[in-house]
Amino acid sequence: MITKCEHLGCDKAGICRCPKDRRLKDYWHFCQQHAAEYNKNWNYYAGMTTDEINKEWERDVFGDGEKSENANYQKLVNDFLSNRAKKAEHKKSVPPNVSSALKIFGLTDDDGWAAIQKKYRALAKQEHPDSNKSKDQGGFIKIGNAYQILKKYFKK
Repeated sequence: MITKCEHLGCDKAGICRCPKDRRLKDYWHFCQQHAAEYNKNWNYYAGMTTDEINKEWERDVFGDGEKSENANYQKLVNDFLSNRAKKAEHKKSVPPNVSSALKIFGLTDDDGWAAIQKKYRALAKQEHPDSNKSKDQGGFIKIGNAYQILKKYFKK
């Protein structure tokens, strides 16, 4: 049932529900214009401290603990974070020659093969003897050697 807009002096249809308070149980019924004005100025967290807001957010996301319906979700998130930390601890170290080759390309071991190929093409084009006006081919050879090291390391 459509009611009249509850804004004082408005005769339009109150087709938009706007919450009266944070409990979200009671609503005003406004027309679209007055609902937009109301929502623009309404703050769900009004009157709460930063700590109260953070606690409510955590409770909404993670639940109230083991008895919560969100306990499985909370366990999943905790397991994910702990596994991620373990992976970071056990990450294999990169051999020095691979590290040097990545440094030549200005990349890290997290960048992946696609980034290496893209950077190789750009640097090879830049340092190629036909493009490079200087007679020095040292840069081109250095890039080629670095690429071969990375190719072997990434098994390509």
